[in-house]
Amino acid sequence: MMEKPLVSVLMTAYNREKYIAEAMQSVLASTYQNLELLIVDDGSKDRTLEIVRDISAKDPRVQLHRNEKNLGDYPNRNRAASLAKGKYLKYVDSDDAIYPWAIEWMVNMMEANPEAGWGLCSMEQNIRQIFPLLLSPKEAYEYHYLGKGLFRRAPLSSIIKRSVFEEVGGFKPIRMAGDNEMWHRLAAHYPVLLMPQGMVWYRSHEGQEVTDFRDYINVYEAIKIKYLSASDCPLDPSTSSFLLAREKKKIKRNILRNVLGFDFETLKINLRNLGYHNGKPLPL
Repeated sequence: MMEKPLVSVLMTAYNREKYIAEAMQSVLASTYQNLELLIVDDGSKDRTLEIVRDISAKDPRVQLHRNEKNLGDYPNRNRAASLAKGKYLKYVDSDDAIYPWAIEWMVNMMEANPEAGWGLCSMEQNIRQIFPLLLSPKEAYEYHYLGKGLFRRAPLSSIIKRSVFEEVGGFKPIRMAGDNEMWHRLAAHYPVLLMPQGMVWYRSHEGQEVTDFRDYINVYEAIKIKYLSASDCPLDPSTSSFLLAREKKKIKRNILRNVLGFDFETLKINLRNLGYHNGKPLPL
């Protein structure tokens, strides 16, 4: 067997004393051993650092870094990636977990499909073809906009070649939608490998920041308009035009609701989204 590539597991943390030990242990128990676990604390005020230090003292694969000031979600994810040395980046949030076989399966599938720049797991079954399923940029956009959806997976579901992450510049600091925006950028230029369910576990708890899609619908609409309008959109012009028209109809309905509800702040955002072709800025 060829030497297994190094995987950098990136775990950002802020006040996760209740969950970070379990998250870390799930990584360290992986059947895939050639990994480094980078913990980047964003200024925790609870026992998070104490717990990480205790575990790191027993396993040299763990590295603890602490930010001098709080960066927030996506900037801290970029900070973690900047410290990585592995061929692959694997995000595991400090309140989630992965199954022991997850990294090994993901790496094996990526290595067997070297054209893929990144991969996403936890995908709903495709009735036509067994996973893993390699999609070209055009097929990825079609899968998202005309099929089962693709770009709303959280970073926990992803595995990304570090070189590809660096080439696209990492996450943009878009609140609650930075991953969705980055998947658009990645998919426009790099084939994506779709992987099955049963590898990662999302925790639901009272301390996490939960949002409803409706709370950020204007941001998601802005992302759609931007990338469907982009010169490097991989879709053929007729398809992108059709999808743009469909998205603009949604925005117009939102504008009507804004007017009827006297929600003038959101109205301004929707008008900017609708006017993107006139060179007006998107709220990103």
